[in-house]
Amino acid sequence: PTRNIFIHDDLEHAALSCVTPNIDQLAKEGVKLTQHIAAAPLCTPSRAAFLTGRYPIRSGMGSSTKQRILYWIGGSGGLPSNETTFARILQQQGYTTALIGKWHQGVNCESHSDHCHHPLNHGFDYFYGMPFTLVNECQVGENPFLNVRVSTKYWLYSQIIALTVLTLLIGKLTGLFLVKWKAIICFALCGFLFFISWFSSYGFVRYWNCILMRNHDISEQPMKPERAASNVLKEAVSFIERNKHGPFLLFVSFLHVHTPLVTTEKFLGKSRHGLYGDNVEEMDWMVGKILDAIDKAGLKNNTFTYFTSDHGGYLEAHKQNVPLGGWNGIYKGGKGMGGWEGGIRVPGIFRWPGVLPADTVIDEPTSLMDIYPTVAHLAAGIMPQDRVIDGRNLMPLLQGKVQHSEHEFMFHYCGLYLHAVRWHQKDSAALWKAHYTTPVFQPEGAGGCYISGICSCFGEDVTHHDPPLLFDLSSDPAEIKPLSPATEPLFDTVISRIERAVQEHHRTLTPVPQQLSGYNNMWKPWLQPCCGTFPFCWCDKEGDSDQKIL
Repeated sequence: PTRNIFIHDDLEHAALSCVTPNIDQLAKEGVKLTQHIAAAPLCTPSRAAFLTGRYPIRSGMGSSTKQRILYWIGGSGGLPSNETTFARILQQQGYTTALIGKWHQGVNCESHSDHCHHPLNHGFDYFYGMPFTLVNECQVGENPFLNVRVSTKYWLYSQIIALTVLTLLIGKLTGLFLVKWKAIICFALCGFLFFISWFSSYGFVRYWNCILMRNHDISEQPMKPERAASNVLKEAVSFIERNKHGPFLLFVSFLHVHTPLVTTEKFLGKSRHGLYGDNVEEMDWMVGKILDAIDKAGLKNNTFTYFTSDHGGYLEAHKQNVPLGGWNGIYKGGKGMGGWEGGIRVPGIFRWPGVLPADTVIDEPTSLMDIYPTVAHLAAGIMPQDRVIDGRNLMPLLQGKVQHSEHEFMFHYCGLYLHAVRWHQKDSAALWKAHYTTPVFQPEGAGGCYISGICSCFGEDVTHHDPPLLFDLSSDPAEIKPLSPATEPLFDTVISRIERAVQEHHRTLTPVPQQLSGYNNMWKPWLQPCCGTFPFCWCDKEGDSDQKIL
């Protein structure tokens, strides 16, 4: 069969239905998973796990710092070249593979053109899209997002230095200070170099990060986000048409529904749920168009289609007190929170007419990492035997041949820190979840970290629990009523078993280079992709013609 995989950004589990007729129809024609879990609550590590079938900590895509995603295309971090993606396995089996949309797994290692982390170096024959991710800086007029606290601090330091130089200069000219000109010039030069060192990166985020690439070539720098939806849709439909006579893997990684929620005029104001709803409806419409292209090519009955998101909705996203990050329904927490359900429980829909049952709901713990062994199995591919694969083949569960997921324990990380563990007890209806660490909400009593903008994983921003907070998700999926030895007779037994599982899990981990370290996640001019002569990076190979969505 052909494979068709959709993944969306920041789409919470609660967003689907009513306003998403095409996705709803996809679920009606296939299998819907109600406990589909991302391996991380942020895009870079979650997508690394999705692509490799392994927890991000195994590939070095977890982080011990507050920078838990790749911040720069011109950084040296990214998905290591020794990791084998499901695209590589299918490519080896004769599939034509493509990634259209967002990548966010790095580009270069040592030079601006070595492409060591590029999709084409990870099993994809064709790539069109953003090597980074959509951020506010990509849209003119939006408030900056990328490490805004750091850039604000650097700007304050620069102003202090400038004010100090001005004060010394005035004092020297008026005779108030006995200071040498050489000292003033030296101090001013150091301040200028400091300003250039940070402003050359944070001052030009739109040019450095907001680019579109076709394979190794840059087609737009900076990109025009208002026409990205049209380009992505056109590329996806074109790929299907070009490859309809042979096996293919199409991974459509939409820029929706990530802030700044760039939405075409056709859908603006259409939803009663505001701009986020408009963006969701446009995404749903694009999914429908791609499914139509599969139908028109006569491929519906031999295409395995999968729809999901990389993590939950971004609760803290707002503009002028208007929420932009969606709503996670009954589930506590959201994007960035490693343990709470709202950050990691995502949609999971599979369709394969004639092979998978229609209109079926499965309430068993499953993972985004499961797509790896599942498609490898379907393509008769061989998974790497020299490493731990955390995903499980879903086909027996999806086809109804087994009733229970193969996942007994699932480990919920926030960066490199284990925040929670889920235990699917086989001989019981209970589904236990123990929280060792939870974020401190700001302000107190809120459902998110609205002051800092996103929750942290460690330090003073978290609360450690000993004994852990314990919930039975089978009766309390909203994680409202923590259990105790007084209310749950099995409390000590459950905690003891989970702790043994954690110890066993830790024994399977091996040290690897940290791709999101401070050095790897720092902008390096010599690694910056540029379609001109650096630093004059500008081009528009897509053309300025009026591109209407298909």
